[in-house]
Amino acid sequence: MNVLVPGRAFLAAIVTILLLVGVAGAAIPVIRISTDPYSNPTSQHATEVEPDTFAAGSTIVATFQVGRFFDGGSTNIGFSTSTNSGSSWTPGFLPGITKAAGGPYDRASDPSVAYDQRHGVWIISSLAMNGTTPAAVIASRSPDGLTWSNPVIVATGSFPDKNWSVCDNTASSPFYGNCYTEWDENGTGNRIKMNTSTDGGLTWGPSLNTADNATGIGGQPVVKKNGTVVVPIDNAFEGSILYFTSGNGGASWGATKLVASITDHGVAGGMRTGPLPSVEVDKTNRVYVVWQDCRFRTGCSGNDIVMATIKRGVSSVTRIPIDPVTSGMDHFIPGIAVDRTTGRSSAHLGVTYYYYPVSNCGSGCELHVGFISSTDSGATWSAPVELGGPISPTWLASTNQGRMVGDYISGSYSAGKVHSVFALATAPAGGVFDEAMYTSAAGLLGAGVIQAGGDAVVTTKSDHPPLTVPATVH
Repeated sequence: MNVLVPGRAFLAAIVTILLLVGVAGAAIPVIRISTDPYSNPTSQHATEVEPDTFAAGSTIVATFQVGRFFDGGSTNIGFSTSTNSGSSWTPGFLPGITKAAGGPYDRASDPSVAYDQRHGVWIISSLAMNGTTPAAVIASRSPDGLTWSNPVIVATGSFPDKNWSVCDNTASSPFYGNCYTEWDENGTGNRIKMNTSTDGGLTWGPSLNTADNATGIGGQPVVKKNGTVVVPIDNAFEGSILYFTSGNGGASWGATKLVASITDHGVAGGMRTGPLPSVEVDKTNRVYVVWQDCRFRTGCSGNDIVMATIKRGVSSVTRIPIDPVTSGMDHFIPGIAVDRTTGRSSAHLGVTYYYYPVSNCGSGCELHVGFISSTDSGATWSAPVELGGPISPTWLASTNQGRMVGDYISGSYSAGKVHSVFALATAPAGGVFDEAMYTSAAGLLGAGVIQAGGDAVVTTKSDHPPLTVPATVH
Protein backbone atom coordinates (compact mmCIF):
# COMPACT_ATOMS: atom_id res chain seq x y z
CA MET A 1 0.00 0.00 0.00
CA ASN A 2 1.32 3.43 -0.86
CA VAL A 3 1.63 6.13 1.75
CA LEU A 4 -1.56 8.13 2.27
CA VAL A 5 -1.03 11.75 1.27
CA PRO A 6 -3.19 14.62 0.04
CA GLY A 7 -3.32 14.83 -3.76
CA ARG A 8 -1.46 18.14 -4.25
CA ALA A 9 1.16 17.35 -1.63
CA PHE A 10 1.71 13.94 -3.21
CA LEU A 11 2.26 15.43 -6.66
CA ALA A 12 4.58 18.10 -5.27
CA ALA A 13 6.61 15.48 -3.47
CA ILE A 14 6.93 13.33 -6.59
CA VAL A 15 7.99 16.33 -8.68
CA THR A 16 10.61 17.15 -6.06
CA ILE A 17 11.91 13.59 -6.07
CA LEU A 18 12.11 13.43 -9.84
CA LEU A 19 13.98 16.72 -9.99
CA LEU A 20 16.44 15.67 -7.33
CA VAL A 21 17.22 12.30 -8.87
CA GLY A 22 18.66 13.94 -11.96
CA VAL A 23 20.60 16.72 -10.25
CA ALA A 24 24.41 16.56 -10.38
CA GLY A 25 25.66 18.16 -7.18
CA ALA A 26 23.82 19.44 -4.15
CA ALA A 27 20.40 21.06 -4.48
CA ILE A 28 21.11 22.69 -1.09
CA PRO A 29 24.38 24.66 -0.77
CA VAL A 30 26.97 22.73 1.24
CA ILE A 31 30.41 23.62 2.59
CA ARG A 32 33.48 21.53 3.26
CA ILE A 33 34.47 21.59 6.94
CA SER A 34 37.60 19.40 7.04
CA THR A 35 40.27 17.78 4.87
CA ASP A 36 42.52 14.79 5.56
CA PRO A 37 46.06 16.23 6.04
CA TYR A 38 47.95 12.97 6.51
CA SER A 39 50.26 11.19 4.07
CA ASN A 40 51.25 7.91 5.74
CA PRO A 41 51.30 5.27 2.99
CA THR A 42 49.52 2.59 5.03
CA SER A 43 46.04 4.16 4.93
CA GLN A 44 43.88 5.74 2.24
CA HIS A 45 44.16 9.48 1.63
CA ALA A 46 42.42 11.77 1.43
CA THR A 47 39.46 10.14 3.21
CA GLU A 48 37.21 11.25 6.06
CA VAL A 49 34.33 8.99 7.13
CA GLU A 50 31.74 8.26 9.84
CA PRO A 51 30.76 11.58 11.46
CA ASP A 52 28.91 12.18 14.69
CA THR A 53 27.70 15.58 15.93
CA PHE A 54 26.40 17.22 19.09
CA ALA A 55 25.17 20.75 19.72
CA ALA A 56 25.02 22.77 22.93
CA GLY A 57 23.65 26.26 22.40
CA SER A 58 25.47 27.86 19.48
CA THR A 59 28.38 25.39 19.60
CA ILE A 60 28.28 22.34 17.33
CA VAL A 61 31.06 19.76 17.40
CA ALA A 62 31.47 17.14 14.67
CA THR A 63 33.93 14.26 14.90
CA PHE A 64 34.98 11.65 12.32
CA GLN A 65 37.66 9.22 11.16
CA VAL A 66 40.53 10.60 9.05
CA GLY A 67 42.70 8.49 6.73
CA ARG A 68 40.78 5.22 6.67
CA PHE A 69 42.63 1.87 6.66
CA PHE A 70 41.26 -0.98 4.55
CA ASP A 71 41.31 -3.47 7.43
CA GLY A 72 40.01 -1.29 10.25
CA GLY A 73 40.41 2.11 11.87
CA SER A 74 41.94 5.35 10.68
CA THR A 75 45.11 7.43 10.93
CA ASN A 76 43.47 9.77 13.48
CA ILE A 77 40.21 11.20 14.73
CA GLY A 78 39.25 14.62 13.37
CA PHE A 79 36.86 17.27 14.60
CA SER A 80 35.30 20.42 13.23
CA THR A 81 33.64 22.93 15.53
CA SER A 82 31.26 25.82 14.98
CA THR A 83 30.69 28.35 17.77
CA ASN A 84 28.07 30.34 15.82
CA SER A 85 25.36 27.79 14.98
CA GLY A 86 27.03 26.61 11.80
CA SER A 87 27.96 29.94 10.19
CA SER A 88 31.66 28.99 10.22
CA TRP A 89 33.72 25.95 11.23
CA THR A 90 37.19 25.36 12.69
CA PRO A 91 38.71 21.94 11.88
CA GLY A 92 41.38 20.06 13.80
CA PHE A 93 42.67 16.64 14.83
CA LEU A 94 42.77 15.02 18.26
CA PRO A 95 46.16 14.87 19.97
CA GLY A 96 47.74 11.98 21.79
CA ILE A 97 45.76 9.07 20.34
CA THR A 98 47.63 7.72 17.33
CA LYS A 99 51.30 7.87 16.49
CA ALA A 100 50.44 10.30 13.71
CA ALA A 101 49.50 12.80 16.45
CA GLY A 102 52.00 12.01 19.20
CA GLY A 103 50.07 9.13 20.78
CA PRO A 104 50.87 5.48 21.49
CA TYR A 105 48.29 3.78 19.27
CA ASP A 106 48.49 2.75 15.62
CA ARG A 107 44.91 3.57 14.62
CA ALA A 108 41.62 5.00 15.91
CA SER A 109 37.98 4.45 15.02
CA ASP A 110 34.32 4.95 15.98
CA PRO A 111 34.29 8.57 17.27
CA SER A 112 31.26 9.85 19.19
CA VAL A 113 30.83 13.32 20.72
CA ALA A 114 28.93 14.42 23.84
CA TYR A 115 28.71 17.54 26.00
CA ASP A 116 28.69 17.59 29.82
CA GLN A 117 26.91 20.79 30.83
CA ARG A 118 27.55 20.40 34.56
CA HIS A 119 31.32 20.18 34.16
CA GLY A 120 31.50 22.41 31.07
CA VAL A 121 33.39 19.86 29.00
CA TRP A 122 33.09 18.30 25.56
CA ILE A 123 33.94 14.59 25.30
CA ILE A 124 34.87 12.63 22.19
CA SER A 125 35.04 8.90 22.84
CA SER A 126 36.80 6.73 20.31
CA LEU A 127 38.31 3.31 19.81
CA ALA A 128 42.10 3.02 20.12
CA MET A 129 43.76 0.23 18.14
CA ASN A 130 47.09 -1.62 18.19
CA GLY A 131 47.54 -2.65 14.59
CA THR A 132 44.20 -4.05 13.47
CA THR A 133 43.15 -5.01 17.01
CA PRO A 134 40.97 -2.67 19.10
CA ALA A 135 42.67 -2.16 22.46
CA ALA A 136 40.66 0.39 24.44
CA VAL A 137 37.73 2.76 24.49
CA ILE A 138 39.17 6.22 25.21
CA ALA A 139 37.87 9.73 25.87
CA SER A 140 39.33 13.09 24.79
CA ARG A 141 38.14 16.23 26.63
CA SER A 142 37.81 19.91 25.70
CA PRO A 143 36.48 23.03 27.48
CA ASP A 144 35.42 24.69 24.23
CA GLY A 145 35.32 22.08 21.46
CA LEU A 146 38.49 23.56 19.97
CA THR A 147 41.37 22.62 22.29
CA TRP A 148 41.55 18.95 23.25
CA SER A 149 43.49 17.04 25.90
CA ASN A 150 45.30 13.75 25.48
CA PRO A 151 42.84 10.90 26.01
CA VAL A 152 42.03 8.92 29.13
CA ILE A 153 41.03 5.25 29.11
CA VAL A 154 37.33 4.54 29.52
CA ALA A 155 37.60 0.75 29.31
CA THR A 156 39.62 -2.14 27.96
CA GLY A 157 38.41 -5.57 27.02
CA SER A 158 38.56 -8.44 24.59
CA PHE A 159 38.26 -6.68 21.21
CA PRO A 160 36.13 -3.64 22.19
CA ASP A 161 33.97 -2.18 19.42
CA LYS A 162 31.39 0.50 18.51
CA ASN A 163 31.45 2.92 21.45
CA TRP A 164 28.95 5.78 21.96
CA SER A 165 28.76 8.44 24.69
CA VAL A 166 26.13 10.75 26.18
CA CYS A 167 25.84 12.99 29.26
CA ASP A 168 22.95 13.93 31.56
CA ASN A 169 22.43 17.66 31.00
CA THR A 170 19.22 18.21 32.97
CA ALA A 171 20.01 20.28 36.07
CA SER A 172 17.03 18.85 37.97
CA SER A 173 18.07 15.24 37.31
CA PRO A 174 19.43 13.35 40.32
CA PHE A 175 22.30 12.26 38.10
CA TYR A 176 23.07 15.64 36.50
CA GLY A 177 26.61 15.54 35.13
CA ASN A 178 26.85 11.77 34.77
CA CYS A 179 28.26 10.65 31.42
CA TYR A 180 27.72 7.19 29.97
CA THR A 181 29.62 5.24 27.32
CA GLU A 182 28.20 2.11 25.69
CA TRP A 183 30.38 -0.34 23.76
CA ASP A 184 30.42 -4.03 22.96
CA GLU A 185 33.05 -6.67 23.58
CA ASN A 186 33.35 -8.62 20.35
CA GLY A 187 35.72 -11.14 21.92
CA THR A 188 32.87 -12.35 24.15
CA GLY A 189 30.21 -12.46 21.45
CA ASN A 190 29.48 -8.69 21.48
CA ARG A 191 28.67 -8.56 25.20
CA ILE A 192 27.13 -5.13 25.85
CA LYS A 193 29.13 -2.95 28.26
CA MET A 194 28.37 0.36 29.99
CA ASN A 195 30.77 2.71 31.79
CA THR A 196 29.87 5.81 33.82
CA SER A 197 31.82 8.97 34.68
CA THR A 198 30.78 11.48 37.35
CA ASP A 199 33.68 13.93 36.91
CA GLY A 200 33.41 15.15 33.34
CA GLY A 201 35.10 12.15 31.75
CA LEU A 202 38.33 12.32 33.78
CA THR A 203 37.73 8.89 35.29
CA TRP A 204 35.31 6.10 34.46
CA GLY A 205 33.71 3.39 36.56
CA PRO A 206 33.76 -0.34 35.90
CA SER A 207 32.36 -1.95 32.77
CA LEU A 208 28.92 -3.33 33.58
CA ASN A 209 26.71 -5.81 31.73
CA THR A 210 22.96 -5.64 31.29
CA ALA A 211 20.86 -7.66 33.73
CA ASP A 212 20.43 -10.39 31.11
CA ASN A 213 24.08 -10.30 29.97
CA ALA A 214 22.85 -9.33 26.53
CA THR A 215 24.93 -9.03 23.39
CA GLY A 216 24.55 -6.32 20.77
CA ILE A 217 26.21 -3.72 18.56
CA GLY A 218 25.76 -0.07 17.63
CA GLY A 219 24.02 1.18 20.78
CA GLN A 220 23.28 4.90 21.14
CA PRO A 221 22.37 5.95 24.71
CA VAL A 222 20.16 8.96 25.42
CA VAL A 223 19.09 10.45 28.76
CA LYS A 224 15.58 11.44 29.83
CA LYS A 225 14.99 14.53 31.95
CA ASN A 226 14.50 12.40 35.08
CA GLY A 227 17.95 10.85 34.63
CA THR A 228 16.80 7.54 33.16
CA VAL A 229 19.21 6.34 30.49
CA VAL A 230 17.72 4.53 27.48
CA VAL A 231 19.99 2.56 25.15
CA PRO A 232 18.54 1.26 21.85
CA ILE A 233 20.92 -1.20 20.17
CA ASP A 234 21.01 -3.90 17.49
CA ASN A 235 21.32 -7.46 18.69
CA ALA A 236 24.70 -9.04 17.97
CA PHE A 237 23.56 -10.38 14.59
CA GLU A 238 21.78 -7.19 13.47
CA GLY A 239 18.47 -9.04 13.29
CA SER A 240 16.47 -6.96 15.76
CA ILE A 241 16.59 -3.72 17.71
CA LEU A 242 16.56 -3.95 21.49
CA TYR A 243 16.71 -1.42 24.27
CA PHE A 244 17.67 -1.38 27.95
CA THR A 245 17.66 1.25 30.67
CA SER A 246 19.18 2.44 33.92
CA GLY A 247 17.26 4.48 36.46
CA ASN A 248 20.00 4.70 39.07
CA GLY A 249 22.72 6.70 37.37
CA GLY A 250 24.44 3.73 35.79
CA ALA A 251 24.89 1.74 39.02
CA SER A 252 23.15 -1.13 37.22
CA TRP A 253 21.49 -1.79 33.86
CA GLY A 254 18.21 -3.56 33.19
CA ALA A 255 17.46 -6.46 30.88
CA THR A 256 16.95 -5.84 27.19
CA LYS A 257 13.49 -5.48 25.64
CA LEU A 258 12.43 -5.66 22.00
CA VAL A 259 11.85 -2.54 19.89
CA ALA A 260 11.33 -4.35 16.58
CA SER A 261 12.67 -7.05 14.32
CA ILE A 262 14.81 -5.90 11.39
CA THR A 263 13.99 -6.77 7.79
CA ASP A 264 16.57 -5.14 5.55
CA HIS A 265 17.62 -5.09 1.91
CA GLY A 266 21.25 -5.77 1.00
CA VAL A 267 22.57 -2.50 -0.44
CA ALA A 268 24.13 -2.67 -3.92
CA GLY A 269 27.37 -1.13 -5.14
CA GLY A 270 29.65 -2.82 -2.62
CA MET A 271 28.62 -0.32 0.09
CA ARG A 272 29.50 -0.90 3.72
CA THR A 273 26.21 -0.47 5.54
CA GLY A 274 24.05 -2.31 8.04
CA PRO A 275 20.79 -1.58 9.88
CA LEU A 276 22.31 0.12 12.93
CA PRO A 277 19.94 2.43 14.84
CA SER A 278 20.18 6.21 15.10
CA VAL A 279 18.64 7.57 18.29
CA GLU A 280 17.53 10.88 19.86
CA VAL A 281 15.14 12.10 22.58
CA ASP A 282 12.78 15.10 22.81
CA LYS A 283 11.97 17.32 25.80
CA THR A 284 9.00 15.14 26.81
CA ASN A 285 11.19 12.02 27.06
CA ARG A 286 10.02 10.36 23.85
CA VAL A 287 12.92 8.41 22.35
CA TYR A 288 13.07 8.20 18.54
CA VAL A 289 14.82 5.27 16.83
CA VAL A 290 15.38 5.14 13.06
CA TRP A 291 17.03 2.52 10.87
CA GLN A 292 16.98 1.11 7.32
CA ASP A 293 14.34 -1.55 6.69
CA CYS A 294 12.54 -3.11 3.72
CA ARG A 295 9.33 -4.37 5.37
CA PHE A 296 7.15 -1.96 3.38
CA ARG A 297 8.66 -2.85 -0.03
CA THR A 298 7.44 -5.83 -2.02
CA GLY A 299 10.06 -8.56 -2.12
CA CYS A 300 12.42 -6.51 0.08
CA SER A 301 13.40 -4.65 -3.09
CA GLY A 302 14.82 -1.62 -1.29
CA ASN A 303 15.13 -0.02 2.14
CA ASP A 304 13.02 2.75 3.58
CA ILE A 305 14.05 4.74 6.60
CA VAL A 306 11.68 3.61 9.36
CA MET A 307 11.01 4.86 12.86
CA ALA A 308 9.76 3.59 16.21
CA THR A 309 9.43 5.51 19.46
CA ILE A 310 9.93 4.51 23.09
CA LYS A 311 8.12 6.23 25.91
CA ARG A 312 5.52 4.26 27.85
CA GLY A 313 6.22 1.16 25.83
CA VAL A 314 7.22 0.89 22.20
CA SER A 315 5.27 2.22 19.21
CA SER A 316 4.65 0.36 15.98
CA VAL A 317 7.17 0.81 13.18
CA THR A 318 6.27 3.56 10.69
CA ARG A 319 7.80 4.44 7.35
CA ILE A 320 9.26 7.91 6.82
CA PRO A 321 7.60 8.85 3.50
CA ILE A 322 10.59 10.03 1.49
CA ASP A 323 9.06 8.56 -1.69
CA PRO A 324 6.37 6.02 -2.65
CA VAL A 325 7.03 2.36 -1.84
CA THR A 326 6.94 1.70 -5.60
CA SER A 327 9.72 4.23 -6.38
CA GLY A 328 12.48 1.64 -6.84
CA MET A 329 14.81 3.71 -4.61
CA ASP A 330 16.99 2.50 -1.74
CA HIS A 331 17.64 4.49 1.47
CA PHE A 332 20.25 3.68 4.11
CA ILE A 333 22.57 4.98 6.87
CA PRO A 334 20.12 7.40 8.52
CA GLY A 335 21.00 9.94 11.20
CA ILE A 336 18.18 11.51 13.22
CA ALA A 337 18.29 14.93 14.87
CA VAL A 338 15.69 16.06 17.43
CA ASP A 339 15.22 19.60 18.70
CA ARG A 340 15.31 18.99 22.46
CA THR A 341 13.35 22.19 23.12
CA THR A 342 10.33 20.62 21.39
CA GLY A 343 8.14 17.65 22.22
CA ARG A 344 4.74 15.97 22.40
CA SER A 345 2.90 16.41 19.09
CA SER A 346 5.17 19.25 17.93
CA ALA A 347 8.63 17.73 18.26
CA HIS A 348 10.95 18.84 15.47
CA LEU A 349 12.79 15.99 13.75
CA GLY A 350 15.33 15.95 10.93
CA VAL A 351 16.67 12.82 9.22
CA THR A 352 19.74 12.78 6.99
CA TYR A 353 20.35 9.64 4.94
CA TYR A 354 22.09 8.21 1.89
CA TYR A 355 20.16 6.81 -1.04
CA TYR A 356 20.32 5.30 -4.50
CA PRO A 357 17.74 6.53 -7.04
CA VAL A 358 17.75 2.95 -8.38
CA SER A 359 18.01 0.18 -5.80
CA ASN A 360 19.06 -2.57 -8.20
CA CYS A 361 21.88 -0.50 -9.71
CA GLY A 362 24.55 -3.18 -10.20
CA SER A 363 27.88 -1.64 -11.20
CA GLY A 364 26.34 1.72 -12.06
CA CYS A 365 25.19 2.88 -8.63
CA GLU A 366 24.97 6.60 -7.91
CA LEU A 367 25.05 7.59 -4.25
CA HIS A 368 23.23 10.69 -2.96
CA VAL A 369 22.68 12.33 0.42
CA GLY A 370 19.14 13.40 1.32
CA PHE A 371 17.33 15.18 4.12
CA ILE A 372 13.72 15.24 5.34
CA SER A 373 12.14 16.88 8.39
CA SER A 374 9.01 17.02 10.51
CA THR A 375 7.61 19.64 12.88
CA ASP A 376 4.87 17.43 14.34
CA SER A 377 6.71 14.43 15.81
CA GLY A 378 6.67 12.55 12.52
CA ALA A 379 2.97 12.81 11.70
CA THR A 380 3.86 14.68 8.52
CA TRP A 381 7.16 15.22 6.73
CA SER A 382 8.60 17.83 4.38
CA ALA A 383 9.41 17.05 0.78
CA PRO A 384 12.92 15.54 0.68
CA VAL A 385 15.88 17.60 -0.47
CA GLU A 386 19.23 16.55 -1.85
CA LEU A 387 22.44 17.52 -0.07
CA GLY A 388 24.96 15.88 -2.38
CA GLY A 389 25.54 13.49 -5.25
CA PRO A 390 25.76 11.67 -7.50
CA ILE A 391 28.80 9.85 -6.10
CA SER A 392 30.24 6.64 -7.49
CA PRO A 393 30.93 4.13 -4.69
CA THR A 394 34.36 3.62 -6.26
CA TRP A 395 35.26 7.16 -5.11
CA LEU A 396 34.92 6.11 -1.47
CA ALA A 397 37.43 4.59 0.95
CA SER A 398 37.63 0.84 0.50
CA THR A 399 37.34 -1.45 3.54
CA ASN A 400 37.18 -5.18 4.12
CA GLN A 401 33.43 -4.70 4.65
CA GLY A 402 32.80 -2.53 1.59
CA ARG A 403 33.06 1.05 0.35
CA MET A 404 32.69 3.46 3.26
CA VAL A 405 31.01 6.75 4.05
CA GLY A 406 30.46 5.55 7.62
CA ASP A 407 28.43 3.12 9.65
CA TYR A 408 26.44 6.18 10.80
CA ILE A 409 25.96 9.88 10.04
CA SER A 410 24.58 12.65 12.21
CA GLY A 411 22.82 15.97 12.50
CA SER A 412 22.10 18.27 15.44
CA TYR A 413 19.73 21.19 16.03
CA SER A 414 21.20 24.62 16.75
CA ALA A 415 19.25 27.89 16.50
CA GLY A 416 16.21 25.95 15.32
CA LYS A 417 17.83 24.32 12.30
CA VAL A 418 19.48 20.98 11.64
CA HIS A 419 23.19 21.00 10.92
CA SER A 420 23.96 17.65 9.36
CA VAL A 421 27.51 16.47 8.74
CA PHE A 422 28.16 13.83 6.08
CA ALA A 423 30.83 12.46 3.76
CA LEU A 424 30.87 13.52 0.11
CA ALA A 425 33.42 12.56 -2.53
CA THR A 426 34.65 13.43 -5.98
CA ALA A 427 36.59 11.21 -8.36
CA PRO A 428 40.11 10.29 -7.16
CA ALA A 429 42.94 12.04 -8.97
CA GLY A 430 46.41 10.57 -9.30
CA GLY A 431 45.49 7.68 -7.03
CA VAL A 432 44.45 10.05 -4.21
CA PHE A 433 40.89 10.07 -2.88
CA ASP A 434 38.84 13.21 -2.29
CA GLU A 435 36.35 12.14 0.41
CA ALA A 436 35.72 14.72 3.11
CA MET A 437 33.26 16.13 5.65
CA TYR A 438 30.56 18.56 4.51
CA THR A 439 27.57 20.33 6.03
CA SER A 440 24.70 22.43 4.76
CA ALA A 441 25.78 26.06 4.53
CA ALA A 442 22.76 27.54 6.31
CA GLY A 443 21.22 24.69 8.28
CA LEU A 444 18.11 22.75 7.31
CA LEU A 445 14.45 23.23 8.11
CA GLY A 446 11.26 22.06 6.41
CA ALA A 447 7.52 21.94 7.04
CA GLY A 448 5.39 18.82 6.80
CA VAL A 449 3.43 18.24 3.59
CA ILE A 450 3.46 14.43 3.32
CA GLN A 451 1.37 12.36 5.71
CA ALA A 452 3.07 9.42 7.43
CA GLY A 453 1.29 6.19 8.29
CA GLY A 454 -1.08 3.93 6.41
CA ASP A 455 1.63 1.70 4.93
CA ALA A 456 1.18 -2.06 5.02
CA VAL A 457 3.97 -4.44 6.00
CA VAL A 458 4.46 -6.65 2.94
CA THR A 459 7.84 -8.27 3.63
CA THR A 460 8.96 -10.17 6.73
CA LYS A 461 12.27 -11.59 5.51
CA SER A 462 15.52 -9.86 4.54
CA ASP A 463 16.80 -10.52 1.03
CA HIS A 464 20.20 -11.68 2.28
CA PRO A 465 21.36 -14.46 4.62
CA PRO A 466 21.47 -13.62 8.33
CA LEU A 467 24.82 -13.11 10.01
CA THR A 468 26.30 -16.32 11.40
CA VAL A 469 28.82 -14.66 13.73
CA PRO A 470 28.41 -11.51 15.84
CA ALA A 471 28.92 -8.33 13.82
CA THR A 472 32.00 -6.16 14.20
CA VAL A 473 32.29 -2.79 12.47
CA HIS A 474 35.31 -0.90 13.81
